[in-house]
Amino acid sequence: MWCLWNLALLAEPLMGSWGLVAVYILTGAAGNLLSTWMYWLWPIRDSGGVMFPAGAGASGAVFGIAGALIILLKSNRLPVPPDELKKLRKSVIYFAALNLILGLSISGGNLFLHSGLNIDNWAHGGGFVCGLLFALPMVPRIGSPKAVFGNRLRVAVLLVVGGLVLFGFYLANIPPPSGLGSLQFN
Repeated sequence: MWCLWNLALLAEPLMGSWGLVAVYILTGAAGNLLSTWMYWLWPIRDSGGVMFPAGAGASGAVFGIAGALIILLKSNRLPVPPDELKKLRKSVIYFAALNLILGLSISGGNLFLHSGLNIDNWAHGGGFVCGLLFALPMVPRIGSPKAVFGNRLRVAVLLVVGGLVLFGFYLANIPPPSGLGSLQFN
């Protein structure tokens, strides 16, 4: 929550309140969908059978906000000295890289220690990539005409929603992994 608080304080002036809500919800959904897909393709197998873990938390959305910030902080429209802007962007990149490395280390350590602690790195990656894609058609709200920003925000939301809906339909129609036969969920 501390990371969300700090990234959101930085992101809200750049994408507005509605833009922040949109990037949070959509990148969280993207991370969840990617995680679902990856665990469907490669379920966790142990002596008790096959498991399809459920993801929980806001980390995919936090990584999504970081991804969007990395793109938006590149803008020359921002009224911030270029050196300071570069430092700020570098901090967000370091934040994302460090947290991804920590997540991968914890999950990798779990393979050897069997601690039961798992980090949903697929959700982190899905949220991050979706945040990058979300921000590509956008310009920061600061320094841009309101109509231009509003139109670009709508385009970003429509593109991401369209992509997520198509991906969701794809997920709903993929067959079970080989060797599992037919699955029934109650």
